[in-house]
Amino acid sequence: MRELSTLATLEGRSVIRDIFRELRFDRQMSSFSATMLMWRMCTKETDLKRFSVQEVHILYPLGTMAGTSLWLQEIINRFYYSTINSFVYFGAAILLVTVGLRRIYDTIPDWMVVASISLEAILLGMMFFIMYFSPLDEEEGDEQSNADRSREFGELLREVGEISRDYAAMAVRLEQITDAMQEMSVRQEALISTTRDSVQIAAQAIAPNPELIETLKQTGDQFKSFNVIVESLAQSAQELRKEEIEFAVRRELEKIIADTVVKGYVHKGE
Repeated sequence: MRELSTLATLEGRSVIRDIFRELRFDRQMSSFSATMLMWRMCTKETDLKRFSVQEVHILYPLGTMAGTSLWLQEIINRFYYSTINSFVYFGAAILLVTVGLRRIYDTIPDWMVVASISLEAILLGMMFFIMYFSPLDEEEGDEQSNADRSREFGELLREVGEISRDYAAMAVRLEQITDAMQEMSVRQEALISTTRDSVQIAAQAIAPNPELIETLKQTGDQFKSFNVIVESLAQSAQELRKEEIEFAVRRELEKIIADTVVKGYVHKGE
């Protein structure tokens, strides 16, 4: 049986990784069970033979603090880094979609946006925490892997910044579109008001005016009265003319009679 002073040595770290692979892939233990069992081994277990085929005895357990740090470095960071990174990307996607929908639809409540931002902040904090406990790499290839992870994390932060910048540009564009739509709405209301006034004026022009009808009626009555007066005047003029004719005939007859009488007296005298 091999004896190790602590699991913090290079050999102890290699043993931890081998045991985790055995539990996960050979024994097909669930991810959560294997991870928690590895935390138990890193913090307080001394005889690892009970959990693995490797006959290893630990002289000095690391305890809770140092064991948890080792567990984060050798198990969480090495085997779950990609999973956590995927969750960070997923949180960024949720944040982008939620904020975008919030700018378009007012029915999206504010708490959903706050929850998305909080989720992304928690995931980024978790990513920082995992990156802080990067394992001590004993090989050049592991150093390169750590550098790659650091570069990936930097790219992730840069992409999150680009997403935020795109969101800001989209927010500005949506505000411009909103202002343009409001201006269009004001113009449309003004056009509708003008059209309504024009329709009312046209309707008033087409529809008969009660005052005009009353005036026309009064004018018609006055014309009728005028016609009656004109007819009366015409009748009076005819009567007057008839009287004048009769008076003229009477005068002529009187002259004729007077001349006849005078001539008769003259004839008798002769």
